[in-house]
Amino acid sequence: MKIEEIISNAFYEDIKDGDHTSLAVIDKGTIGFAHLEAKENGILAGINIAEKVFYTIDSDLNFETFKSDGDKISAGEKIFKISGNVHSILKSERLVLNFMQRMSGIATKTAMYVGMVKGTGVKILDTRKTTPNMRQLEKMAVKIGGGENHRMGLYDMIMIKDNHIDFAGSIQKAIFKTRDYLKKNNLDLKVEIEVRSLSELEEVLQAGNIDIIMLDNFSLADLQGAVNLISNKYKTEASGGITEKNIRQIAETGVDFISVGSLTHHIKSFDFSLKAEL
Repeated sequence: MKIEEIISNAFYEDIKDGDHTSLAVIDKGTIGFAHLEAKENGILAGINIAEKVFYTIDSDLNFETFKSDGDKISAGEKIFKISGNVHSILKSERLVLNFMQRMSGIATKTAMYVGMVKGTGVKILDTRKTTPNMRQLEKMAVKIGGGENHRMGLYDMIMIKDNHIDFAGSIQKAIFKTRDYLKKNNLDLKVEIEVRSLSELEEVLQAGNIDIIMLDNFSLADLQGAVNLISNKYKTEASGGITEKNIRQIAETGVDFISVGSLTHHIKSFDFSLKAEL
């Protein structure tokens, strides 16, 4: 879905036949000013989206930015100033806040995890655990926070997970059928396979023909053993049970990637406030 469609759909959801509160309380054509203020410290994300939101509702508004996406921001700092038709500002207010609060919350948490693995060479990945119709913006926020995007959806990568393996009958059957499918359909997609134990890893190594091995919910000791066993033959991704307490130890095992679903599905929204200037 294009960003313009996301914004358009969000406006329709919120406004429909009109912002009746503003229409009732504020005279038509009233001109005013407001600014966005950070209420906590973190990483800014979504200011470019905010500009699109304001100009979608009213191209005559004046949007002045003081910060950029990816900047560190502190409580009390002004992020942008908006001026023009007050009805347009108020119709846009909640949508701007909703986007920026969620995106900045994601970017802030991502930056925290990225900082925790600094120096190890590990890349922090997001997952498909996103809000429906918001995936593009949430994954954009991950990148702003210094993380990397995993696959965008089911269409741009082969990821053979536990249910695929169970329904296929075995790891080898799943891998062989995948390679046959890609060849028949002339598709050039990376293949990742999830393993749940060292014995499953042995099966994968015997079969080969994959690009990335996901080591799911491994203990630290087994994860280290798996990395040693793989010995750089394939890229490795640690997944499952990743927290602030263990992410550094996991990174130090030598995995290439750590995927963190909570980057997008378990997020505390960042605290902003849009304040009228009188």
